[in-house]
Amino acid sequence: MARGGDQLGVLIALDAAKTQWYHFTAIVIAGMGFFTDAYDLFSIANVTKLLGRIYYTHEGAPKPGTLPPNVSCAVNGVALCGTLAGQLFFGWLGDKLGRKKVYGLTLALMVVSSLASGLSFGKSAKGVISTLCFFRFWLGFGIGGDYPLSATIMSEYANKKTRGAFIAAVFAMQGFGILVGGIVSLIVSTAFDHAYKAPPYNVDPKASLVPEADYVWRIILMFGAVPAALTYYWRMKMPETARYTALVARNAKQAAQDMSKVLQVEIEAEQEKVDAMAVKDNNSFGLFTREFARRHGLHLLGTTTTWFLLDIAYYSSNLFQKDIYTSIGWLPPAAEMNAIHEVYRVARAQTLIALCGTVPGYWFTVAFIDYLGRFFIQLMGFFFMTVFMFALAIPYHHWTQKEHRIGFLVMYSLTFFFANFGPNATTFVVPAEIFPARLRSTCHGISSAAGKAGAIVGAFGFLYASQSKDPSKRDAGYPAGIGMKDTLILLAVCNCVGMFFTLLVPESKGKSLEELSGENEEDEEAGVITTSEQQQTASSRTVPV
Repeated sequence: MARGGDQLGVLIALDAAKTQWYHFTAIVIAGMGFFTDAYDLFSIANVTKLLGRIYYTHEGAPKPGTLPPNVSCAVNGVALCGTLAGQLFFGWLGDKLGRKKVYGLTLALMVVSSLASGLSFGKSAKGVISTLCFFRFWLGFGIGGDYPLSATIMSEYANKKTRGAFIAAVFAMQGFGILVGGIVSLIVSTAFDHAYKAPPYNVDPKASLVPEADYVWRIILMFGAVPAALTYYWRMKMPETARYTALVARNAKQAAQDMSKVLQVEIEAEQEKVDAMAVKDNNSFGLFTREFARRHGLHLLGTTTTWFLLDIAYYSSNLFQKDIYTSIGWLPPAAEMNAIHEVYRVARAQTLIALCGTVPGYWFTVAFIDYLGRFFIQLMGFFFMTVFMFALAIPYHHWTQKEHRIGFLVMYSLTFFFANFGPNATTFVVPAEIFPARLRSTCHGISSAAGKAGAIVGAFGFLYASQSKDPSKRDAGYPAGIGMKDTLILLAVCNCVGMFFTLLVPESKGKSLEELSGENEEDEEAGVITTSEQQQTASSRTVPV
């Protein structure tokens, strides 16, 4: 294997590898976690209205029950709080114990919690909601671990040329998760609606809620465990990434063995190089050191702030789609539907938005990220999100009129399209590339936890802020907010600020991970053989097994 310079042969082989079958299996194995994440986080939006009807309808009330503000906050937000904790904890653990060891644990936690949230105990509202929140916290905790680990594993497995597309493809599985969440809700609600016919609430309040409706939300939530459980075996079979084994665990022999199998080439173990790299100053500083602050402080500030600002806008819009549809009149008033049919109508609206805006946006990023670069896509995404949010907010009254509703939905879909063909994907990709191997998972965990903090601000803040000043249009139990129009203006401002913080984030297109993190910086300064020369040697010296 190539001996030029101090760069390890096994890493050069990974950087120069042609796109192979193992890249695609890695995308699916890593992506299934995200599929489950998105399914679980967004399917709850389809069932919250049903939970309100089942557990909070008062006899003789003119409208069916809705979740009280504090309960709605808890059900929507508790998984996000769990995710934030999981990102920090598993991000740190992934650098301490290795990516692979922790990877199966996060998936097992997701599967168990998904099933358990559908089995929430008790007949009383308090019992069901408390156990649901408890299991959704742990579901979020498992989901949180998947963010830093999946991104890091994919970036460390990928080659230099298409690394951005591979990491973005893992993240793009979220789009399918949201879509399948909508489709499963549609299928389950249609089946139950046909099997148990019920009149609308305003015809017969009691008969509009059939006892079997309690199964609907449970089945929808439990289905999230299925795709994750299917990939568990493959996750456990994945070898540890060579970058962790060589650069952090310092076991050159194991790294060469693992990657020889994966790449199907002969790779030489170079223990002396690994030992030499270990003693360098730029491979030993920790996270809370002056050296880290000097080299990567601004990068970390850039990745955390952009993710924080994006998620305020992204999650508040996504989790409360159903409220937005109702306020523009896309969903009929709750009293005109029975309980199960309402789930169908909410899910149908979400599935349409996912199909038109969300899913295409993710795959546009996958297609163009290695051509346009991360920086350009992120800046462009923030810019268009700002434009469309202002375009929705300023003439808001115009959009609420019946003849303009389609225009509103087109603009709303475009906002999602540019979130996903923009900062929602790039904020996930970049932190997995620009930090040193021994801190990569931790820094990605910190960045994504900042994002989840934004999601919590968005989810809780939006719920109260978007309430109308007119008491007749407000949900029961909520104080007056600033109204939907001003809330949308606030979200547009968040996106605008995100554009400025994007300037702190470096472009990582086409560079090796070690170049980006400065782990072999001295070699370049000393004028040793360049990476491209090493790669040529590497490709001429790697022999198929």
